[in-house]
Amino acid sequence: MQTDDALIAFAEPDLAAARKAWLEKLAGERRLAAKTIEAYERDTRQFLLFLTQHLGGTPGLKDVRDLKTLDFRAFLTRRRNAGAGPRTLGRGVAAIRSFIRDLENRGLANAAAVKGLRAPRQPKSLPKPLTVADARRVVDRAEQLSEEPWIAARNAAVLTLLYGCGLRIGEALMLRGGDLHDPSERALAVTGKGNKTRMVPLLPVVFDAVALYRGLCPYDLSDDRPLFRGARGGALQAAVLQRDMRQLRGALGLPDTATPHALRHSFATHLLGNGGDLRTIQELLGHASLSTTQVYTGVDTARLLDAFRRAHPRARRQADGVNV
Repeated sequence: MQTDDALIAFAEPDLAAARKAWLEKLAGERRLAAKTIEAYERDTRQFLLFLTQHLGGTPGLKDVRDLKTLDFRAFLTRRRNAGAGPRTLGRGVAAIRSFIRDLENRGLANAAAVKGLRAPRQPKSLPKPLTVADARRVVDRAEQLSEEPWIAARNAAVLTLLYGCGLRIGEALMLRGGDLHDPSERALAVTGKGNKTRMVPLLPVVFDAVALYRGLCPYDLSDDRPLFRGARGGALQAAVLQRDMRQLRGALGLPDTATPHALRHSFATHLLGNGGDLRTIQELLGHASLSTTQVYTGVDTARLLDAFRRAHPRARRQADGVNV
């Protein structure tokens, strides 16, 4: 994050202070991920730098209050011409909206102009889940990732959680020592995006995997301490798990799309393929909108069509160029 002195170079002190307070609120009250806050800091810094050039001087709160929708669109055009893609531009719009709305909530600006700003259409891409067999292979062979028994058990426990409960990596790594301790529990309270809590059912295999890890872990797993630990005893970092997953998919001959997050996609897709309804899957995943969950219907349809093309005699002949 930029220092205050560096920020003042392209923002007046009143605007710089308001932006700093907004970023601190994102980290404190809203508990956004550190990488998200870094991205929002960078996006708004680029926006203020643009305003410095666009307005011919360092902007302050008065300048922000006077901005029109055309000014925001000019920023997006500048970023697009510099090579920013739809996803980057979309995140930039989200960051600027969040900042301006925070100013409005404090009586420092009017967000009417930014409300008319539309994010670029995002390219549609389907999640890439593993097959049922490959998901089981990943979970069953996760212990091969380390010769240290407790680390091997830790990896198996985390990956079992991702596939068995549909958790995001960050959600799994936020669990505390007091979680998943009582095998009689039937559900787990998970805090996800937007600091929203949901309940996810628990399978016995999840408790078994975590219990094995608990019994081998050499560190204190008290109720208020992180449940999953790194090799030196600190909280396990997502990058470590992602690195270990790269090693595992190499050993199993899986594609690059076989990431820890792909296990969450697999959880949703396999539930849908076995008759789960979208509303239930939405609740289990913690999606705010049903439209986010509906993407998995496309995955399931695509897999059915692929299986049809590979299995049906006439479909195979047509794929081979035979007129049927």
